[in-house]
Amino acid sequence: MNQEVAKEFSKQIIYRMNESTRMITLSFEQLIEEDVWKRPNANSNSIGNLILHLCGNITQYAIASLGNKQDKRQRDAEFEAEEGYSKKELLEKLMDTVDEAKNTIQNVSVSELLREREVQGFVFSGIGILIHVAEHYSYHTGQIAFWTKQLKDKKSLGFYDGIDLNIKNE
Repeated sequence: MNQEVAKEFSKQIIYRMNESTRMITLSFEQLIEEDVWKRPNANSNSIGNLILHLCGNITQYAIASLGNKQDKRQRDAEFEAEEGYSKKELLEKLMDTVDEAKNTIQNVSVSELLREREVQGFVFSGIGILIHVAEHYSYHTGQIAFWTKQLKDKKSLGFYDGIDLNIKNE
């Protein structure tokens, strides 16, 4: 893989991460403080749990593994939490984690993108790690959006307000 392709790939991953961050931020703007720790049922996660989980996953994969740092993740704690962070603190934690990950991604070398390593019991190249980070972040962004719509009884959260999504490809 040449440097130009690596930079473009990293740029696209960062774009996807920025989109998820934007959508989560718009969702958070519509929530009240009590909403972030509500669970749809006993077997589901709150938005707070999902944010902690995203921070843990992004840190483990993009920051620790891709950035060659120690993995200190405590995954079970992400789902056990029932409080401990305000709405503002959760969003700040997510943004700080995403910013650190994006910095790691922007500075990753071609050799690190190609090198295989074990993460969470799976073997991935750096490319595989970045694909995982983007798709995992997007997946849970959808859950946060869905749960926000349920809590607020909304059809749209305004993700694409002012954009004509019916434009055809040329």
